[in-house]
Amino acid sequence: MAFHVRGVLLPEDEERDLWLVGDRVTFSPVEGAETIADRGYVLPGLVDAHCHIGIAPGGGPVEGIAQAKELAATDRDSGVLAIRDCGSPYPYPQLDDDPDVPRLARAGQHVAPPKRYLRDIGVEVGAPDVPGEIAAQARAGNGWVKLVGDWIDRSVGDLAPAWDAATLEAAVRAAQAAGARITAHTFSEEAVAVLVRAGIDCLEHGTGLSIDLIDEMARRGTALVPTMINIATFGDIAARAEGKFPEYARHMRALGDGFPAVVRAAYEAGVPLFVGTDAGGGISHGVIADEMLCLHEEAGLAPLDVLRAASWGAREWLGFPGLVEGGLADLVVYAEDPRRDLRVVRAPQRMVLRGRVIR
Repeated sequence: MAFHVRGVLLPEDEERDLWLVGDRVTFSPVEGAETIADRGYVLPGLVDAHCHIGIAPGGGPVEGIAQAKELAATDRDSGVLAIRDCGSPYPYPQLDDDPDVPRLARAGQHVAPPKRYLRDIGVEVGAPDVPGEIAAQARAGNGWVKLVGDWIDRSVGDLAPAWDAATLEAAVRAAQAAGARITAHTFSEEAVAVLVRAGIDCLEHGTGLSIDLIDEMARRGTALVPTMINIATFGDIAARAEGKFPEYARHMRALGDGFPAVVRAAYEAGVPLFVGTDAGGGISHGVIADEMLCLHEEAGLAPLDVLRAASWGAREWLGFPGLVEGGLADLVVYAEDPRRDLRVVRAPQRMVLRGRVIR
């Protein structure tokens, strides 16, 4: 079955016809193709660049493949046709080619410090074992490794790096030697500085970034996935922690309050930004539109740049070609122009995943 789509292609801003033959895009007419859209605004499928379909709502591993697929379907139905799973306690390589599941770029399990991270989520190892575990998790994923760069240290009552600087640097080298890209959870100022200067490929959250580090990221091409709807929970985290860890609570509030300005500075400096929700555990799936609107309304990104960060730019970054000759047959059609009103992304009119009509 071949499909025909006509509409205004973004980012080209040109009304065009395209055809979907199997899982590929062509601009050469295909006789007998079924027209599935003849107007609207056509984008390569959206990407959630920080998602966890292997973590169950509320925390802990999913109960099995069926639940992972159900969570992925929730994301898919919001227009997300590719996911970067930033760490899963449940392995699911059999979903890589599942026709009902968004395309997957996967890390293995989080590599975390002993007794200092979320229970049952990461592989917890001491400093001497970090490089070896990074290599093992590179084999478990399909191109990415996820490191826990910092977390609360209850012995000091505040955020602190997961390991010493030499170990964080060794983790970056080990991932890259294994042929994987490495990203890290970072909230604090200290760990993020070490990781950026060590040449990490990407940062998740990045609330502790300073202007000099942002400039270094821009120079290196280090990506940032801000997860602003996650950072919006910092006030609640601080309120729960205040009685026992007042300095941690103060720190988290300050990081949360200052974060929109951090994201704006990274945007203005030219740091590659991508849209990720951190869905899984405490964040619901299917909320890509909320994250996109936060980047626009709170951090000041232009709608076109938000769309790039959630669509064609993110797909290129992850190696999922967009709507080009021979590209992948993933697309979303909107009735109105999302560049004029970004809220349009809440209502995809037509979606095609892997050459199959989803809606």
